[in-house]
Amino acid sequence: MIELDNRFDIATEFQAMAEQVLAAAKAKGATAAELDIDKSMGLSVEVRMGQVDKLQYHRDQGINLTVFFGHRKGYASTGDFSPQALTDTLEAACRIARYTSEDDFNGLADAERMASEFPKLDLYHPWELNADMAIEMALQTEAVAREHDARITNSEGAGVDSYAGMSLYANSHGFMGVSHSTRHSLSCSVVAQDGESMQRDYWYSVSRVPGLLESADSVGAEAAQRTVRRLNARSLSTREAPVLFVPQMARGLIGQLVSAISGGSQYRKASFLLNSLGQQAFPDFVQLREDPLIRQALGSRSYDAEGVATQTRDIVKDGIIQGYFLGSYSARKLGMPSTGSASGATNLLLANTGVSFPDLLAQMGTGLMVTELIGSGVNVITGDYSRGAVGYWVENGMIVHPVEEVTIAGNLKTMFKGIVAIGDDVDARGSIRTGSILIDKMTIAGQ
Repeated sequence: MIELDNRFDIATEFQAMAEQVLAAAKAKGATAAELDIDKSMGLSVEVRMGQVDKLQYHRDQGINLTVFFGHRKGYASTGDFSPQALTDTLEAACRIARYTSEDDFNGLADAERMASEFPKLDLYHPWELNADMAIEMALQTEAVAREHDARITNSEGAGVDSYAGMSLYANSHGFMGVSHSTRHSLSCSVVAQDGESMQRDYWYSVSRVPGLLESADSVGAEAAQRTVRRLNARSLSTREAPVLFVPQMARGLIGQLVSAISGGSQYRKASFLLNSLGQQAFPDFVQLREDPLIRQALGSRSYDAEGVATQTRDIVKDGIIQGYFLGSYSARKLGMPSTGSASGATNLLLANTGVSFPDLLAQMGTGLMVTELIGSGVNVITGDYSRGAVGYWVENGMIVHPVEEVTIAGNLKTMFKGIVAIGDDVDARGSIRTGSILIDKMTIAGQ
């Protein structure tokens, strides 16, 4: 079973350790200090072509310590929790701080921003899983995929992963928070061949709760179906056409938005949405909310990496940018309050426009449905977007044939404003929850 033994005793031990280290930092003259302590364990299994390819148990622990001498900052870490190792780590952090330049924006997050309420987010669900059970599940997943269709000729493998962890954050404001979480997943990737056409695809399921994972049969069958559907794909001639991003790909568009309105991009003036607060960036029907307190969700947390309380808030309302993602450093650089985003975004929920996926295809009429993106041709400074794409060509709302070897290009500013519909086919497997996104026009470069 992948579970932290005596996790509450460990939490008590870590709390005492944190208090001792923070007190020692103060005794050495540090004006402020913060630390996080992590402990985790997990099991990872991979099989390929009916054979076990990897079986790995892992246990990790570490402490990351930051000290401030005025506006000078030093950082050190260790995986050794012995008293001498902790002393050496503290001395290293203090030594580094004394030799670094002052930065007026350095320091702990403001004391009044520290979280004071810790709702139960139900993030810890250990899995009664041993190596034999994990291997059997992975083998079953792969077998279902390989037996699904005679054109499935090879496998890139199936995997089962289970993780359990605990994290403590404390600082010299007197804040201390402890969180426990689990994460489990099941995945499969296979290869299909029909004549000279060869394709691969995959499927996966992930959850904090093992009982909410899709079954091995379901994951294997979906991986096989997705792979076979891609056979005999062909390119397109260069053209402009509507593009429909399925949820797994639409998530990346929201990720680009997050990058553009994160504090680092804003204060470095390295964003295509520079100074966009209060500006119209999307059509007025687009609504994006951040909700860090969804029970069992993968992005949930009640405080960030600096102890600042997270908050449910609008990121985009009626198409207008309502907020950035700021930790304390970037917030000070911009003259704004922290948004509790030192750990990044939490759960992001893009509201749909009440359109089913078949209706989205009908609304698109003729265009490209994108199911996979290749490469990283996105410039967050200019917004220029150019990526290899795989998917399906659609005519009159019906899928005609699979597509490969094309590149889709545009500019994110134009793409965001060109969103015409958002599907109700929401994929909740990540911290960004969105349905398919239909964009009115992009350049499709092919043969």
